[in-house]
Amino acid sequence: MSVDLSTVKRVAGLARIKVSNEQAEKMTGELNTILGFVEQLDEVNIDGVEPMTSVVEQSMKKRVDGKTDGDKADEIISNAPVSEDNFFMVPKVVE
Repeated sequence: MSVDLSTVKRVAGLARIKVSNEQAEKMTGELNTILGFVEQLDEVNIDGVEPMTSVVEQSMKKRVDGKTDGDKADEIISNAPVSEDNFFMVPKVVE
């Protein structure tokens, strides 16, 4: 794939970047060089290579996934001005 001057100007316009003709010509060469490096990646054989999330082998820290009520109802409700049976009591807003 190759980038031409009109493509650079179109992308700059979409990105809302003001680019002069001189800058656009320079960017055309730079973008073509970058795309050349990306095209080289297509030539690499990746059969049998597992996807990685990090370059260092890591295992995720896991916790038991279970339902609990937190056992903190008394602590939470202690901040409420009015409560009943571990529920916040609020004044009626809509009549």
